[in-house]
Amino acid sequence: MATIQLRQLAHARSGDKGSHANIGLIAKQPDFYAILLREVTAERVAKHFDEICNGEVSRYELPKLNAFNFFLRDALDGGGTVTLRIDAQGKTYSAALLRMMIEVSDQELAVINS
Repeated sequence: MATIQLRQLAHARSGDKGSHANIGLIAKQPDFYAILLREVTAERVAKHFDEICNGEVSRYELPKLNAFNFFLRDALDGGGTVTLRIDAQGKTYSAALLRMMIEVSDQELAVINS
C-alpha cells in the first residue's frame, strides 16, 4: 500500500451556496474513478474539513462523468455577505480537498504512475 495526495488522481473546483460549500471532484482518468469511489467518502471529506465544516457532508456520485459532487453544509460561516473568513465563497476548498491523503495498492500506484 502507498499513500498519495488526491491531486494525483483528480481535478476539483469549488464554490459557495450561501453558507454551504460545493466541491466538484473529477477523475483525471476513467480508471481512477473506482479508487475515488472507495477512498473519498463523505465521512472522510467531513473529517478532512472538520475544523471549518460545522454541518453534514453529502456525496453525490456522477459515474458517467467519472466525478462526484460534495456538499458541505455550514462550511462558510454564514456565506459571502456575512462571514469574516478570508475565503468567503469557498473557492480554495477544492485545492484543500486535493491535498487529502488516500491509500492505493501497489498495483494501482503502478497504473497511476504509468
